[in-house]
Amino acid sequence: MSTDTLSGGPPFVGAAHRYALIQRLLHWLIAFLVVVLLGAGILLGNLGFDGLKVSFGADTTNALYKYHKTFGVLLLALMALRLILRLALGAPPYARPLAPWQHTASRTVHGLFYALLIAMPVLGWLGTAAGGYPVQFFEWNLPGLIGKDAKLSETLFDLHGLVGYVLLALILVHVAAALTHWLKWRDGVMERMALKGGS
Repeated sequence: MSTDTLSGGPPFVGAAHRYALIQRLLHWLIAFLVVVLLGAGILLGNLGFDGLKVSFGADTTNALYKYHKTFGVLLLALMALRLILRLALGAPPYARPLAPWQHTASRTVHGLFYALLIAMPVLGWLGTAAGGYPVQFFEWNLPGLIGKDAKLSETLFDLHGLVGYVLLALILVHVAAALTHWLKWRDGVMERMALKGGS
């Protein structure tokens, strides 16, 4: 344990206390994708196809739907990779041990993130297929996996949207906690996922 940790100051956070570089890169890439997808999803949900077409034109509307699907599929693939890496590499020890309640809260929030970030694109994929629309990934159409069912599609898209709003709330909690660790408690938690520093 470093002198800074013993004195109550910010602990030294070396490579042993950081996630592997590939895990850190995935974290920030996924965070960027989620923000873009949530923003686009709120726009799509509020305006709908016709509203978007009136506001932005047919070409932009079609592109928004296409790339929302594309980035959703990409998110699902990246989350699968992230889960595999987490199981294979684990998580690094904390530079300063968390209080029991903080540890429980952290595990709960991260568990919910994994579950919701996998569920959301799956629901979108199935809702798209059930609605009779193509599941697009850039220029390719992926298998729909289920047959056309308008009522099921509506239900799946409702769940897709609900998960999105739950994720948005969870992100706000996560960001608030990260800032508190960084600016108030200064316990090295934020540095575990920082891109700069040891590999």
